[in-house]
Amino acid sequence: MTGRSLPFDPIERAAELWAERVGPAETMAAVTSVMRVQQIVQSAVDGALRPHKLTFARYEALVLLTFSRHGSLPMRVMGERLQLHPTSVTNIVDRLEADGLVERAPHPTDRRTTLVAITDDGRTRMKAATEAVTEANFGLSGLTARQTEQLTELLAKVRRATGDFES
Repeated sequence: MTGRSLPFDPIERAAELWAERVGPAETMAAVTSVMRVQQIVQSAVDGALRPHKLTFARYEALVLLTFSRHGSLPMRVMGERLQLHPTSVTNIVDRLEADGLVERAPHPTDRRTTLVAITDDGRTRMKAATEAVTEANFGLSGLTARQTEQLTELLAKVRRATGDFES
């Protein structure tokens, strides 16, 4: 982020030029806006999590474990729920384990499965990080609660249409 506001909306201007030179600009403007907002949101969330020595991926993993019934999940299930490749889950768990925020444990009934369990330090760190990202509104400023719900609903339609989930 540059730290300064432009006196005009560059995406709106790009859409005008696109419409003049290429054709309909609605989809281009929407996608460019989503990409820009993603940068803004990611910067805000990264800034909120940095003092807690967490990335968003590691934070999501801690939240997922906290929300689980027993504070632990098989690594495979973590990957499915976080929609990550197994290698990415392994890297996330390695870093969290090195920081003492999770522990690996053998599954009690399936020797092929490794469980990941959140530690007390992990719960404490997750709670503090949650306060930070909530205080920053996850970087999503300028919307009412209803507008945020509508945005989520619209983005879910795109995700569903591309096969991200079924329902």
